[in-house]
Amino acid sequence: MGKSGKKWGKVEDGVLNLLTGEYRNTLDEKGRIMFPSKLRSAIAGNVLVATHSFDNCLWLFTPSEWENVSSKLIEHSSLYSGGNRFVLRKFIAPAQELEFDKSGRISIPMSLREYAHLSKDCVILGVKKYMELWDVDSYKAYMAESETTFQSAVEELSSISF
Repeated sequence: MGKSGKKWGKVEDGVLNLLTGEYRNTLDEKGRIMFPSKLRSAIAGNVLVATHSFDNCLWLFTPSEWENVSSKLIEHSSLYSGGNRFVLRKFIAPAQELEFDKSGRISIPMSLREYAHLSKDCVILGVKKYMELWDVDSYKAYMAESETTFQSAVEELSSISF
C-alpha cells in the first residue's frame, strides 16, 4: 500500500501505472540513487529512460512509455520548425537508458545530474505514468515559487466535478 493507503498500480501492457508517491533518497558519490521498492515493484523490467524535463528536474519513463511519448512528440514535430527542433534537442536527445543494479539503484549520468543540479538529497515523485527526480533544494524552491501558478491552475480545473 502507498502512503495514502491506496494499493499501488500495476504494470499493464508494459505501461507504468503508478499512483502518486513522494520519496526522499540520497545520491551517493558515484551518482547512484536507491529507488523505493514500491516504485520498483510497479515497473516491468529493469530499465528506466531518463531525460530532461521542462522544470530542471529529470523525467523517468519505462521504455514502453518513453516510446509512446517520444514517438508522439516526433510525429507531431516538423524538422523545418526551429521551435520543434529545439524541443527535440532538449527532450529527446539527452535521453538515456538506466538499468537497476542488484541493490535497486540506478546510476545517473553526469550530464543528467548537472542538468537537474542533483547533489546529495533528492526527491522522487511518482506522477502516474512517469516519475520525476529533483534535487531537494531545487524542488522546495520550485514549489515555493509556483504557489501562485498552482492556485490559478486549480481554478482552471473548477469545471471538474467529483
